[in-house]
Parts: sequence; structure tokens; C-alpha cells
Amino acid sequence: MAPLAPPVAAIRVAVRRALAELTASGPVLVACSGGADSLALAATAAFVVPRSGRAAGLVTVDHGLQPGSAERAEAVADWARQSGLAPVEVVRVQVTGRPGGPEAAAREARYQALAEVAGRYAAAAVLTGHTRDDQAETVLLALARGAGPRGLAGMPAIRQLAGVPLLRPLLETGREQTRAVCAALGLTPWEDPHNTDPAYARSRVRADVLPALVDALGPAVVDNLARTARLVAADNAVLDGLAVEALTAARHPDGGLAAEALADLAPALRSRVLHTWAHELGAVPAALSHRHVAALDRLVTDWRGQGAAYLPGGLRVRRHRDRLLPADPAPATDDGEVDT
Repeated sequence: MAPLAPPVAAIRVAVRRALAELTASGPVLVACSGGADSLALAATAAFVVPRSGRAAGLVTVDHGLQPGSAERAEAVADWARQSGLAPVEVVRVQVTGRPGGPEAAAREARYQALAEVAGRYAAAAVLTGHTRDDQAETVLLALARGAGPRGLAGMPAIRQLAGVPLLRPLLETGREQTRAVCAALGLTPWEDPHNTDPAYARSRVRADVLPALVDALGPAVVDNLARTARLVAADNAVLDGLAVEALTAARHPDGGLAAEALADLAPALRSRVLHTWAHELGAVPAALSHRHVAALDRLVTDWRGQGAAYLPGGLRVRRHRDRLLPADPAPATDDGEVDT
């Protein structure tokens, strides 16, 4: 028997660790585009997951943004079936017309599709192939956008996707390792042209910014950026727990928040409370920005009788005496847009 290639062994260990805490008995689904990262993950899952007593399946999402995307999605699905993965699903999504830029719209459509398939199969988890390099790029983009601690925390290793754990087992694995796995297993990954298209901010970071940092500061910069995300995420977890307690204490039976209770909080904690409350009111997380939370904060700390603060989706919050209260939705203009 030929010795197991070290990159293959390393990724198998990473996937086993990610699966160790799962309790549900449903299938584990891998989100796979056919690129090196997700292809290496899918091949690894096909070996590891059945040995944990679960079925391993695959979902590939066709965003319909490039010529031949449907054929590529079917090719990924055919490979998955031949590799013993089941269930296997191809999901076609509509990206145009969604809010946000093209990257955000595609991401939202993709996660909605994954959530729908995971729910239909009562999946134990969904795996994605995000790597340490992806995490480093995410941190750099967050820095450039002034995203604050939530952005600097990058992508979590585990999050809930419509009640199903979404796991990222490769966040401590370099992109070069996934390519090595594909080479060792004789797999030919698809090279997505969007990954090198300078029209996309992440592509520019990947092609120009991160390599320049590596040249200037050394290869450890990628791991250091990813480590920053882990450290900030740990701090965020503590602050988020405190924010939940503070939000509970500030609640009023009428659905509002006591302004006095909010004013007594440290600014960093108060902003988290307002951010969480805005989500509860229905503000779309991807569209909720610092300026929205700052407008809510002014209702608490700089109250001069001003009008309502506006949140994404036409939501409004007003202050009445000593409370912040949800207001009636903002009126729409003749063209259907919300008047803000």
C-alpha cells in the first residue's frame, strides 16, 4: 500500500475534528463548487464521514453567472456520485435582483440554497471549504472597510444555518494544501475566472494585496491574519454574552428598550445591544451597517427630539419619552423604493 500523502492525512484529521461534536444522525453535506478547496474537502468527506456512521452528500450551486455554469455543476455532481457521495444535489439560484453587490448577492443566494437542501435532508451539518487564506483575505477586507470587531473576527469555524451546523474544517489549512490533496488524489479542480477578475475586491486582495504583504512581511502574515480572527472572535463571544444580558435588562413590556438603561452601558456594549435589537426587528444583517447603529445610538446619547432612525428594509425606530420603540414602516415612493 502506498503511503498516505501528508496533505491528505492532515485534511482528514481536520474533518474528523470538525465532525467530533456532532450529535445528529443525518447526512453531512459538502458545499462544492469544483474548485480545489471544496473538491479536496468533498473527496476527504467521502472517505471520513461514512466512517463516523453517517452518509456523506454534496450540494453544488449553479449561480448562472458564467457561460457553461450549468454544465460545470452537473460535472461536479457526476463526479460526486461516482465517488460514492449521496445524496447529491445541483441547485440553480437567481442572483440578480438581490440587494448588495454581486459577491454579497451570490453569497446570500448560495447560503439560502444550502439551508433549503440541508433542511430537506435533515442534515447533521454542512461543510464548506474556506481555508486559512480565505480567512486572511476576509480580515484584510474587514480592515479596509472599517468593519470593527465583528468583521475582524472573520468567518467562524461553526455557525448555524437555519438550525443546521455549518462547519468550516479547513480554516487552519492553507490553500496550497488543498491543491496538494487534489494532486495526490488525481483530481482536476475547476479554476473559477471570478477568482482572478479584478472587478471583485476579494480577487484584488488575493492577487495583489496579500502577495504584497507576504513579500514585505514574510509568509507568516497569512497565518497571523487568520490568528487575529480567532483571537478577536474569542473576545466577541464574551462581549456578545454581556450584550444579551444587557438587552434583556433593557427590554420594556411594550417591545421597546429603556433609554436610561442603554445610556448607562459602555459604548462598545451599547452598540452590540442596539445591533442585536436591530436584527430582532428584522433588519437584514448584510445591509445593517455602522451608520444605522450610530443613528440608533444618537437616540440614546444625543436625544434632542429628532425624528426616527432608519434601518435597512424600511424599518424605523423612534424615541418616545424614555424608550426606543419600533415605528411604522417608512413610506414608499412612487417607484416602490423606501423613502429614507
